[in-house]
Formats: sequence, structure tokens, C-alpha cells
Amino acid sequence: MISKQETHPTHFSQERIQAYIQKVTSIQSQEYIEKVIRAIESKVQINTDEITTILINTALENVDEVNTQWSFEAAKLYLHKLYRQASLNRGYNQEQKYGDFYSLIRQLSDKGIYSPQILEKYEKAEIERISNLMDPEKDFLFDYIGLHTLATRYLATDHQKNTYELPQERWLVISMHLMQDEPKEKRFGLIAEAYWALSNLYMTVATPTLANAGLAHGQLSSCFIDTVEDSLIGIYNSNTDVARLSKDGGGIGVYMGKVRSRGSSIKGFKGASSGVLPWIKQLNNTAVSVDQLGRRKGAIAVYLDVWHADILSFLDLKLNNGDERQRAHDIFTGVNLPDLFMEKVENREDWFLFDPHEVRNVLGFSLEDYYDEQRGNGSFREKYEECVQHPELKKTKIPAIQIMVRIMKSQLETGTPFMFYRDEVNRKNPNKHAGMVYSSNLCTEIMQNMSPTLQTEEIVEDGTIITYKKPGDFVVCNLSSINLGKTVQLDGEQEILERLIPIQVRMLDNVIDLNTIDVKQAMITNKKYRAIGLGTFGWHHILALKNLKWESKEAVEFADQLYERISKLTIKASIDLAKEKGAYPLFAGSDWQTGQYFTQRGYENDEEWKSIMEDAANFGLRNGYLMAVAPNSSTSVIAGSTASIDPIFKPFYYEEKKDYKLPFVAPDLNHHTYDVYRRSAYIVDQRWSVQQNAARQRHIDQSISFNFYVPNNIKAKVLLDLHLQAWDSGLKTTYYVRSTASDIEECEWCES
Repeated sequence: MISKQETHPTHFSQERIQAYIQKVTSIQSQEYIEKVIRAIESKVQINTDEITTILINTALENVDEVNTQWSFEAAKLYLHKLYRQASLNRGYNQEQKYGDFYSLIRQLSDKGIYSPQILEKYEKAEIERISNLMDPEKDFLFDYIGLHTLATRYLATDHQKNTYELPQERWLVISMHLMQDEPKEKRFGLIAEAYWALSNLYMTVATPTLANAGLAHGQLSSCFIDTVEDSLIGIYNSNTDVARLSKDGGGIGVYMGKVRSRGSSIKGFKGASSGVLPWIKQLNNTAVSVDQLGRRKGAIAVYLDVWHADILSFLDLKLNNGDERQRAHDIFTGVNLPDLFMEKVENREDWFLFDPHEVRNVLGFSLEDYYDEQRGNGSFREKYEECVQHPELKKTKIPAIQIMVRIMKSQLETGTPFMFYRDEVNRKNPNKHAGMVYSSNLCTEIMQNMSPTLQTEEIVEDGTIITYKKPGDFVVCNLSSINLGKTVQLDGEQEILERLIPIQVRMLDNVIDLNTIDVKQAMITNKKYRAIGLGTFGWHHILALKNLKWESKEAVEFADQLYERISKLTIKASIDLAKEKGAYPLFAGSDWQTGQYFTQRGYENDEEWKSIMEDAANFGLRNGYLMAVAPNSSTSVIAGSTASIDPIFKPFYYEEKKDYKLPFVAPDLNHHTYDVYRRSAYIVDQRWSVQQNAARQRHIDQSISFNFYVPNNIKAKVLLDLHLQAWDSGLKTTYYVRSTASDIEECEWCES
């Protein structure tokens, strides 16, 4: 510690502080300097880090709607602190800012932090050449909140949390990790492109990739989705798989629709089943007990069909009142809704609930295995009507609107259940030839084929017990997002997007081969479909830059044009990868191959789309699923833009911390953009948000994490109309209903 007396005389210490501020920042304010000096002099003893904290917090106090640059000045001060700490820990001169990159890799590999693969795959000379790509000036693209988020959550440290890795080194390590198995003659060029994309903040990778790429532990994918078989072994195996994935940082979606309901028979004994609730409570315990690398508790979403006999108790799972034995507060819920149910809600007709086990036994089919192939007509409603008319099948009749009211009540109190429109999802599934989509993931943007894993056991001659598993489709989400606020400028956006998207798709495709997933059936599914989820964030940001009002036809048309462009480039990039590396194994017979994907969306009369459709048929696609828009709230903060396709919370506000206030400012907030930003989340008419998402959903093969922002006193009819509009517009899912009265826990697992 340096005592205050040791730094006297005061004039000398003031000069040192002023010189430091001038060296590190662009701050000219004498008032700021005087305030800093007073704060330092008020301390009896103070050290260097404490002085830096005073400098940063005093800078942050000056941030407001007009003086947004103070956040970047605070970031410069924080950067200097990181440079100092890294230089001390790594043993180099602080004036260099960045030390020797090869030495960093060697040090953290020796400490067991970095994977030994980096040094196995790259020779020293190659690493030294790659290090020349690093541009420390790119550190100044961060504002304070973005840099602080990156540094405290994602930069690699030693086991004692000491600073070693710096921002540009994280981008370079990610690039090297994802390109390690590319041919050596082209590897440097691909690393350069990946680093260009990341360091300019044109894109972000998913949270697990950002945190774990290049490290000796952890996996790279965001979310997983399991289908639970209706058996004791199936239920417990699923719980074990969920725990194994959760410990490595994966968010989980679980489809429980095949599990028998309360009062169903077990081995012929009627009324023996306790239904899905006890198993969901077990998953709740898993979410709490198995945390994710010590960073946060596990996150699990459970989906159930609206015709399942346990649906009413399921809808009450997260409510704060009632019988606690029937509650699971740490689970996120989602409800699967066929078109027929929404029609009956609209027409105020009755709905019937069934036990899936009894349907299988009495009628010989599983109702959840069907969907309507056309709007208003199809096999689900035929099978549902069969169930309604069968005299031996036990059923419960309830007005459809009554169930919808229960859904909306839970949404206003807890934010959930999420809405999953299963018929539209499966009609637009490009791989319907190979399976079916039963539910979504934790953040409602992933739509991929699913099926349960089946297990049998056998005793061989020497008494050994061998367990056999027939793997189901265990969905894996591999995510990355485009920063619209930085890539889609007022002009020339095609040039950046056309360069960006091919490297982004390649990075995502490489995640599939490099990832180590503890659950083997997930590994198999990952390779089988090679599914990726390229998304976007910064929608409100780009509207503000282009001066497009949220509540306008121009914003809807812009969404339509922009996402069609992104879709074209993404499909082209996957076709080019297929030419180079081969198509995904299940390409034959897919909607990509037959052309149905393109005709279903009305693309067949566009010449550019025609060419893409022909190339797809001739060369295949590398990836069976391509686009999904995730929530990405944390990674959008790092990249200095707005989250996903959401409106901002407010143009400017403070978040209270323990001993200071953290200012949040809309990106590029000024007198030109303020008018667009002031129509913030709880102010904008949500019907315009639905229209925007309907426009972009047409061009996205999976789905969108789309939140409703509503006042806590919203009338039931208004909220119902929003849900009906979303369904009728062809949306596949909606995420949270964020009411001004609900305290909703953020999902961070699909951030990218």
C-alpha cells in the first residue's frame, strides 16, 4: 500500500495524476481532474488499482444522453489497468501493451488453462506470424460496459483469476482454435479473416465459444434439446444427460410430451402414474444442483403439448402462490400449440385433453407425431378428431379460451410459458424427410429434428452387462450473430456482409467438428445434420442509424429486404462449403435438395434465388439448418450494439451497483438517433414488432427469440390479440412476455 503521506507534496501527486490522464485518455475536463484529486486525497491509504477505480467511476458519473463519449474514456482507463496486470503476470514491459503471443500460449498451456492442442497444431513460427495480425488499436472500439463484460467473464485467466489474456488475444485464440484443422496452406488466410470479423466487432460467437475456445475445458455449443421417452429408464437417462451438459455450460430444452399423464396406467395398473410434474421437479433440482462451471446455476426449459392431460398443472408450475409441492420455480416452461387449438381459441370452442400413453395403447399412434401439413388441413387435426370421437379414450373437455387465459396469467406473472407453434414449425422444417420437431430450446429460436434415445441391456457369457443405446436426434445449437449496427452502414453493407458471412459460416461449421460433447447422441446428431444458427443483433441500432421509425412500414420492408439478403448469403456460403467439404449426410430428400424450401417461401420467380436453388440441388448444403436469431444480450453489450431484434429498454439509464452506478447508453445516441430510440421497449406498439418478425421469419429456416413487452395492467383481450396475430402471421415461436411487473431472469445461453 502507498500511504497518502508518501505521495506528498500534493502538487506533485496532482501532476502525476494529470500526466497519467493525458497519457491514457482524451479527457480535457479540469472539473473531472479536480474531482479525482479530491477523491484520492480523502483516502488515508490507496494503491494503484484503487486510484484507477476512482478514475473510472468518476468518468462514468459524467455519462449521460449528451456526453456518451465518457464511457469510451472509462474504457481506456480500464484497458490500461488490464495492460498493467497482464504485463506484471506475464513478465513484460507495460509500455508494450501486448506481450509476446507465443509466450502467452506457452504459459497458459503449462498452467493447464489453454488446450495443449494449440501448440500441437501450430508451430512456433506460425504462431509468431499469426501474432502479427493483432491490432491493439481495436481495443478502443469497446465502451466501458462492453470491455468490462468481456474482461470479467470471458478473457482467459490463471486458476487464481489473475489477468493474462487481453481482448485482441481472445479474438486471435478463438480464430486459431476454430481454424486449427483447415489445410495448412490456407489456414493463415482463414485465421486473418476470422480475426478481422471478430476484432472489428462485426460479429460475435456464442457465449460458450467465446468463453471456452482454445481452453482445456468446456464445450462450444450454446443449447441442447432432448426428447424424453415414456419409460423410467428414459426419464432418468435424460436427467443424467441434462446434468452432464449443464455442468459444461449448456442450456437445455426438454420435450416431455411423450411422458404419460397423472392417473395413467403403469403395467396395466390404472391410476398409478403421477404424471410429468414429479419428473419436471427433478429437472428443477438438477438445474439448481449442477451449476455451469461455477458461473451460474443450470438453465432448463421444459415443453408440453397443450392437449396433454397435465397441461393445466404444468401452466401453474412457476406461479408464486398455491401448493409449493406443485411448483418448480427454476424451470422455464414452453407450451406446444397446434393451429387447431388457436382456431378454437379464436372461435371460443371446446378443447380436449388426453393422456399420450392411453392414446398409444387404444389407438395405436402417438398424437404428438402428427402436424397439419397445410394451414387448416392435415393429419394432426384428423388424428385429434379420432381421439375426440373414440368412445374408449378418456378425455377432459375444457373451453380453449380458458386454457389460453391460464397461459396469459402465467406469462404476466412469470414471463413464461414460451409459445411454440408446432404446425408452422414442421411445415417449414427443411429436413422433414428425416424426422419431426417436437419443441424448441431454452431461447425458442432452434427448430431441429428430435427423437428419444432408446436403451436396452444384455448379459453376455462372462457375466458382463452391456448397455446398448439407439441414439435419437439430440439437438445441438451452434450459434453466431452479425452485428447489424456495425456491418449494415448507410451504404455499402453488401460488401461487408459478403465478406463476413462466408467466414462466419465456416467458423460455425468448424465448431461442429471441434466440439467435445459429453453426451454421445448429441455428438452423432451434430455431425448428422451439421446444424448452425447464424443470427443477428443490433436491429434497433441500425434503425436508429438509418432514421427508420420502429412503428413504420419502412421498418417492416427493411426487415424483409435485409434478412432476405442475409439468407441468400448464408445459403450460398453453405453451398460453397459443401463444394469444398461435402454436403451434410441427410441432404438427399431434404427441402433444400427438392427445391421445396425455396418454392414454399415464394422465391422461385427471382433470378438470383433460382441460381441458388440450382446450386443447392447440384452441390448440396454443408449445413442442414442455417439461421436462427438468438437473444444475445451480453454479447451485444460487448460489441456495443442493441440486443437481438428487440427494442432497447431505455435510451439512457443507470443500473445501481454495490458502490457505484453503471450507465447504460443506447449505441450512437445523439440528436439524430434519439427520436428512434425514444420509442423504447414498453412504449412501441407490439403489433409492429410482430409485423417485423413475420417479415424476417420468412427468410429464416429456424426461428427468432422474440419477446413481447407489455404493461402489467394490459387487458387480456389485447394480449390475446397479440398472440393470435403472432400465430396468424406465421411466427414459429414467441419468447418471454416481459411485463413491467415481472422480474424475469435473463437467458444467457443462446447469446452470440
